[in-house]
Amino acid sequence: MTIVARFTMDYTRFLDPSGKAVAELPDFARDTECLVALYRAMVLTRVFDTRAVALQRTGRLGTYASTLGQEAIGAALGEAMAPEDVLVPSYRETGAQIARGVKMSELLLYWGGDERGSCFTGPREDFPISVPVASQSCHAVGVALAFRLRGEPRVAVSVCGDGATSKGDFYESLNAAGVWRLPLVFLVNNNQWAISVPRSRQSAAETIAQKAVAAGFSGEQVDGNDAVALRAVLDEAIGRAREGGGPTLVEALTYRLCDHTTADDASRYRPAEEVSGHWAEDPVVRLRNHLVAAGVWRKAEEEALLDECSRAVEAAVAEYESLPPQEPASLFDYLYAELPAALREQRESLVRGGGGDE
Repeated sequence: MTIVARFTMDYTRFLDPSGKAVAELPDFARDTECLVALYRAMVLTRVFDTRAVALQRTGRLGTYASTLGQEAIGAALGEAMAPEDVLVPSYRETGAQIARGVKMSELLLYWGGDERGSCFTGPREDFPISVPVASQSCHAVGVALAFRLRGEPRVAVSVCGDGATSKGDFYESLNAAGVWRLPLVFLVNNNQWAISVPRSRQSAAETIAQKAVAAGFSGEQVDGNDAVALRAVLDEAIGRAREGGGPTLVEALTYRLCDHTTADDASRYRPAEEVSGHWAEDPVVRLRNHLVAAGVWRKAEEEALLDECSRAVEAAVAEYESLPPQEPASLFDYLYAELPAALREQRESLVRGGGGDE
């Protein structure tokens, strides 16, 4: 017998669940301002998230997908991407979207069922939230191929959950990205549950990261509750893609402390003791403990940050709720640059019937 290939999977962690460093920190993490920026982004994401769930529970928002327990992923991704890169998000990238300049009021509009929430005033080329799982992977391949054909030093980043990696769209995207060596990073938020299906019943593969091996490029695991590790791994993967080194698959190991969405009740299928055990890995507490131990974060800074975040979120809520409802005829306005004749007639009919905006 001849062995024709071997592979290993790296796993990166710098901070343990208590916030203590377990390895020499990367260069950027020696600048405490960088770590404070990461922490601030995570706290803002959590404050927004808590308020969004409350809005849904009181009938002021539609179904919402919480990011509770997964704030490190969005915050680190937002810091690692350059403004000219393109984010192709799933529905749990709130932190990354805010960091890239999407207004919180726009996110509330989206979850309130208003398409104006997908028309960002900030990152105009970032994709809107796409709920169908693994669709993000295909879209990102197209974006990255466009960068390649134009000769632009830009990177596309697609994000999906662990459940999405069982879809054909995901595998086909990996294959295309590997063959064409596209400037693309696949970031998998492995929060252990695809709605009510645990990771162990989704795939027999020992890791999700190793799925990259079959596509001919690198995959690796990272502690998804360690913002420092995530930032380091994403910096390297995005930098490699920008320099022509091809795609990378990054599997961020985390845990979904919340329901899948506000339409879900995870207590029906998930043991309470499993959830409570993972609270000990809370990414927000982990980084705060590290900052406190380093002497750069105190009670006064914490209270000021919480007040600042609450005021910013409340301003976004006020802006969201003050906007007049979208006109019914607008449902024709977002699929075509120029409406086909048949749809134009339907739109005009709707307007004539008194349901439109003209």
